[in-house]
This record gives sequence, structure tokens and C-alpha cells, in this order.
Amino acid sequence: MRAPTLAELKKRYVDEERPLPQDVEQALRNDTRAGAKAILAAIEKRRAAHRAEGQRLRHMLRYEQALLAEGFTRIAGVDEAGMSPLAGPVVAGAVILPPGARIAEVDDSKKLDAATRERLAAEIKAKAICWGVGIATPEEIDRLNIYYAGLLAMRRAVEALEPCADALLIDARRLKELPLRQEAIVKGDAKSLSIAAASIIAKTTRDAMMADYDRQYPGYGFAKHKGYPVREHYEALERLGA
Repeated sequence: MRAPTLAELKKRYVDEERPLPQDVEQALRNDTRAGAKAILAAIEKRRAAHRAEGQRLRHMLRYEQALLAEGFTRIAGVDEAGMSPLAGPVVAGAVILPPGARIAEVDDSKKLDAATRERLAAEIKAKAICWGVGIATPEEIDRLNIYYAGLLAMRRAVEALEPCADALLIDARRLKELPLRQEAIVKGDAKSLSIAAASIIAKTTRDAMMADYDRQYPGYGFAKHKGYPVREHYEALERLGA
């Protein structure tokens, strides 16, 4: 049986990211060709990235671990999307992840591109104990103001969880109406894995709604700017009216 070429090794262990067997790694280390060294360098870079991601995820679970140590088992992260736009609802997400669960790349939804958010949203929904969404309508925003509408959406997201949460990690808020242990974490979507997961659920849900509104109300560009106060939206308001 012939030995694989360097091109085949690169395809298998660099491009396809398969685990590198010890004997193959040793053979590459004994190989003095530049191609072999390049393959090893790429694999070491990937390993370093995986180690860094593992450390980041462990750090993002510190709030969850603290509550688990107190005896809480169903810890929901809660976050919202849509506090700044001029159009559309405010949407909140709530997610209970299994204790110790780690989902690579989960982070503040604002740091992720749309394709990554969609991929992670599907993985979060598949791996979560449960997840929920809460929506406050534009009419409720006008009646309550955006701050209290955001709290309403968050409460609805938590109330949609089945099984229910016994503790909450919330991005910089508290839900006074809910008699649960709560931690309000400033910039929590960048510090807690559960809140980050909730931010992804909220953002992808709201974005899908705005894309639907774009089909219902063409000309405003909702699918692109999602109702945020950008120049394109202001120009559409001048041209088409509210």
C-alpha cells in the first residue's frame, strides 16, 4: 500500500480537519520537506485555536458554574434584540443549556456574521434543554416605551420555557415580576455562554421577522438594515412615509 502524498495529507488533516494519527504526525516530523513542515504548522495553529476556544468557553461558563454550585440546575440566559431600530418588534430569547455544555463559537450575536448566527442558532436549539422567544410588538413599544417593552419581551421568553428555569442570567436587567434567583450582568452577552446563546436566538428570530416584513412592505430595505436608523432607512421614510 503506497504512502499518501503531502497533498493528500494536507487535504485530509488540514483542509478536512481530521484528527492526525500519532504515527502520521511522527512521519511528518521526520520529513524535512517544506510541505511537511507547512502541514504541521497548520495543524499546530488549529490546535492552539481549539485550546484558546476551550479556555474562552470555560471562562464564559463561570456564572453558570457559580449558580450550579449553589444547587440551581435549570439556569436560563436571557437577552433581547431590537432595542435600537425604528421599526419592528423587540424580541427576547431565553435558553437553558445542559450543565457544562459548551458550543464552540457562541458569543455576543453582534460579533457574529449572519451565516454564523444561523448555524449556531440551529445548534443551540438542538442542544439546549429548552429555549423560548418573547416578542413585544411595535404597539406595545409605543405604549410602554422601549425599555419596558424589552423587559416584557424578556419575561415572555422566560415564561415560554418548558421546563421552567430556576435561575436567570440576564444581560444588564432584572425581571422583578419573576420570583427567581437572578444575576444582572453588564455586557452579559459577551461574558455568559447562556446569555450569548439567548442573544443569538433573539437576533436570528428578529432578523427573520424583518425579512418577512421586507416582503410585506417593499421599498424600506428591512431585510438589509432590519429597521435600524441607518441612512437607507431614513431615505425610505422620506420617500415612502412611515
